[in-house]
Amino acid sequence: MERRSFLKKTGVGIAAGAVAAPAIAQSMPTLNWRLASSFPKSLDTIYGAAEVFANRVSAATGGKFQIRVFAGGEIVPAFSVMDAVKDATVEAGHTASYYFFGKDPTFAFDTAVPFGMNAREFNAWFMHGGGDKLLREFFGTYNIMNFPMGNTGAQMGGWFRKEIKSPADLKDLKVRVGGFAGKVLSKLGAVPQQIPGGDVYPSLEKGTIDAAEWIGPYDDEKLGFQKVAQYYYYPGWWEGGANLSLYINHDKWKALPDEYKAIVEAAAAEANVDMLAKYDAKNPDALKRLVANGAKLRPFPKSVMDACYKAALEVYAETSASNATFKNMYEAYSKFRDDQNLWHSVAEGNFDRYMQTRKR
Repeated sequence: MERRSFLKKTGVGIAAGAVAAPAIAQSMPTLNWRLASSFPKSLDTIYGAAEVFANRVSAATGGKFQIRVFAGGEIVPAFSVMDAVKDATVEAGHTASYYFFGKDPTFAFDTAVPFGMNAREFNAWFMHGGGDKLLREFFGTYNIMNFPMGNTGAQMGGWFRKEIKSPADLKDLKVRVGGFAGKVLSKLGAVPQQIPGGDVYPSLEKGTIDAAEWIGPYDDEKLGFQKVAQYYYYPGWWEGGANLSLYINHDKWKALPDEYKAIVEAAAAEANVDMLAKYDAKNPDALKRLVANGAKLRPFPKSVMDACYKAALEVYAETSASNATFKNMYEAYSKFRDDQNLWHSVAEGNFDRYMQTRKR
């Protein structure tokens, strides 16, 4: 009798819960947002992160919160995403913040800076090292709420028509490279060009530029750079771990119900992990194919790396002297980076080096 009574009562409770969940969902608003990406649809990794995010938000809200993703140029130009979100032309965007280096060099810290952090270190800084507070204060001045939403990992140094044997070989070289790295290379005589991803191949093919960096083997192979430049250099010292960001118009963000805010944050975190995992899974085979098809893999000579490092420190000092916001961010960022380098050199760095030498 007691057992039947218990089952009856709990059965009622379960039934009530089953009714309550849809009722709660039905009480939430139906929203349709537009998200402008800076990337072409052909890149299923970097463009795809926005689709992973949008699909998760839809699934978690029973389809009540729909976010439609537009590729770079479809709704706004690739390099206009920040302004479009700031001005509420679109509710959200997915981009690399260093594209907006020209507006304020502080933007670069949200993506990558020369000789900066790798992907794990950036996530640690943002989530537990105070980076979120600093970056969100900065983005707040642009009416934007930002979330990490993807990372490429350490990038390649790019495709060159000629060998780079010394710093002198960079002089007068027209290089497609973004933001901060362009200022560093300028100190060595190179001529940086900022070109959207979809326009890089034709620029290389026509000889408008002499070299181009994009991301890494998987994406580079899809864009076909190996057909127009044979020397493939590494590492991309300006992008030890390039973070991509979800931008949300701050007013639109504040208007969201708390439940939707939690779902957005969780969906962005999932897309953040998924992008790096995709690159790590896909890059090895792509690199093997590129080399098998004639790409000449080359490390940047130490003399070039040292010259670029010296030039980067000069740019940091010059920019800090003229931009207090940048200086404050750089001091916090570099301290955290140095501590991370010290820690990683002890355990994981030694483990990785040993395993890499065993395979070779």
